Amino acid sequence: MKNAKETPVKYFLYARKSTESEDRQVLSIESQIDELKAIADRENIKIIEVLHESRSAKALGRPVFNDMIDRINRGEATGILCWKLDRLARNFIDAGKVIEMLQHSVIRHIRSYEKSYYPQDNVLMMSLEFGVANQFSRDLAVNVNRGMKKKAEMGWYPVQPPIGYLNSKNKGKGKNDISKDTERYDIVRKVFDLMLTGTMSAHQVWLTATEKYGLRTRKDKLICRSSIYYVLTNPFYYGMFEWPRGSGTWYRGAHEPMITEEEYDRIQILLGRKGKPRPKSHIFDFTGMFRCGECGGVITAEEKIKRPKNGNVHRYIYYHCTKRVHPDCTQGSIEVTELKKQIIKKIESLEIPPEFHTYALKWFRKKNEKDVETNTTILSAQQKAYDACVRKIGALIDMRATNEITSEEFADRKTYLVKEKSRLEELLNDTGDRVNKQLQNADDLFTFLRDVVEKFNTKGFETRRRILSTLGQNLLLKDKILSIDWEKSLLPSQKLAGEVKKIHERLEPTKNKMSQGDLEEIYSKNPIVCAQLESNQRPTP
Repeated sequence: MKNAKETPVKYFLYARKSTESEDRQVLSIESQIDELKAIADRENIKIIEVLHESRSAKALGRPVFNDMIDRINRGEATGILCWKLDRLARNFIDAGKVIEMLQHSVIRHIRSYEKSYYPQDNVLMMSLEFGVANQFSRDLAVNVNRGMKKKAEMGWYPVQPPIGYLNSKNKGKGKNDISKDTERYDIVRKVFDLMLTGTMSAHQVWLTATEKYGLRTRKDKLICRSSIYYVLTNPFYYGMFEWPRGSGTWYRGAHEPMITEEEYDRIQILLGRKGKPRPKSHIFDFTGMFRCGECGGVITAEEKIKRPKNGNVHRYIYYHCTKRVHPDCTQGSIEVTELKKQIIKKIESLEIPPEFHTYALKWFRKKNEKDVETNTTILSAQQKAYDACVRKIGALIDMRATNEITSEEFADRKTYLVKEKSRLEELLNDTGDRVNKQLQNADDLFTFLRDVVEKFNTKGFETRRRILSTLGQNLLLKDKILSIDWEKSLLPSQKLAGEVKKIHERLEPTKNKMSQGDLEEIYSKNPIVCAQLESNQRPTP
């Protein structure tokens, strides 16, 4: 092994596949294990245990992964064998753990199907791979949310409706609507009727509905008492719903209401809620993206309308803590104009000049050449193996057609070859067009940094949310000041961008007389720029 120490490296084989669509093209866990064991046999890698789990890596809390990290920290192993880096992490926290452990040689070797990672290697490329995996998950979430938002705008509740209603399942993905649950609709309506009599408490309504009318969940379980309160206070039943939940954005549903608005308001009064304010439909740019720096609650938004005596109407949007975590939170509101100014100031610190974009791509292209060659070789070998397998299947069919083999022999050979063909198809799909993907990822990263302020100012709602979510984790608002935890961002850029800007500021009087080659020579001789591109240390702000 590369730079092997006296003590042989022991490996955990880690395989993961999520049930979510992000992993649709990834090999099954069994296929990952088979392929990685073949690598271990070829390269004399000692696997001390095979670990696998079916969990998404977008969020923290994978038990098998966390246990593996703990065991590596205890010294049980110093290597990991995995299909790709994104099998290990699609979130910044877990990715940061792996990078830090590799940098400090707690992990001495990570072997994926395509390449190896060592403590002395360039961590920038590894950060980029983890960052792309994370962004893929974010983009997928954006696409899913876009579809759900579109469905909400059409008047259909995007997720499972409350008891008494059902999602249709026969109109195709994204086209299903909401209809009455014939088994429960009339019983739920009786729940409202009982409450509207004014003679029964919610507890008594619950007892009557469950014991007399036999109200049960869709899974035929007893309705709990709190669920009755949820039914009685849910605006969905009179035709309104909030999406996303807690966002303050309300839609008029296309489903058939079960009760009227007047009936709903009367029930709220009977429950001691003094009525329900009429929900209004608003879409705010940054709801759900910030946390309160004091209590950790979600930051929400609301519109305020002021009508001075001169007859003008002024509309303002304010962001503030929901105070659901701690009702005594002391944080006030910030007007959206001031918030946007702070966001733009943050992203301006990451902008890079277009000349450096060209230089950085050349640098990445040079670093990427070896990976391109390796991936091309892998893809070629996989294609040859697949073609050979298809030819064998064709020859087998010919042999059976001419009675050269018996039906039993044909069935046995066919089973093996079909399984082998399926395995090779998985490999080809997984390798796919990754020959130049890493260079494209680098191009996307620096293009993002080059134009990010312009995009934020000129593009729409979804672009602004995507830009902000890409910048970092732990977006906090405290004392009307926005802070971004750059340490938990895999954009290795803030210090790099700052130094490149300083170079251009120093060269401003003579820059117009300089060629691209002159600028690239200056970049290549700047110790901070080189350190950020070449250093084994993870870039910090």
